[in-house]
Amino acid sequence: MNITLDQLMKIMPQARTQLAQHFLDEFNAQLPEYDIDSPLRIAAYLAQGAYESGELRELVENMYYTTPQRLQQVWPSRFPTVASALPYTKNPEKLGNFVYANRMGNGDAASGDGYRYRGRGWFNGTGKAFYQEMTNLTKHDFITSPDDMAIPQYAVLSACREWADSRLNQYADAGDFTKITKIINGGLTGLNGRLVYYLKAKKVFGIDS
Repeated sequence: MNITLDQLMKIMPQARTQLAQHFLDEFNAQLPEYDIDSPLRIAAYLAQGAYESGELRELVENMYYTTPQRLQQVWPSRFPTVASALPYTKNPEKLGNFVYANRMGNGDAASGDGYRYRGRGWFNGTGKAFYQEMTNLTKHDFITSPDDMAIPQYAVLSACREWADSRLNQYADAGDFTKITKIINGGLTGLNGRLVYYLKAKKVFGIDS
């Protein structure tokens, strides 16, 4: 099924129309290639991306946090106390290099990989290993040019690959949106916000339950 601009804007009313059109073109071209082709599958895919991208307003992860309390909410294991979080407030580069160090293919904090390969794209793909995977897939050098992951073509493709690699169509078919969230997010951060988009998308596509 093809998505219309009217449908997409009903799901993401705060998105800029011109950018939404660019993404719509990519959705309609790429989603069928990954069998994201039924109302339930498309609703789940769009809902996750609408949340992750802030309705296309945050295609590059915003790591600027103004309070230590917010950092504790987002990364409770990393920042058990206000004092531990305080040095990372209003310092996105330092924060990214710390919280994403030594995982997802990144080097240590001094390497700069954590901030360099922070989340980008429709699903906020994160980590040097993911950027390398996308480089291998497309032959486009995301290691050197990581911001290119936010270009609509690659933003959608990276999310489709993540969706396919995690075999999320089966959970979409079962209506298990919580499981999809766990896999994409690594937890249940923002589940309620994601559900708002999911319910809107289901309504737009005429899904009753």
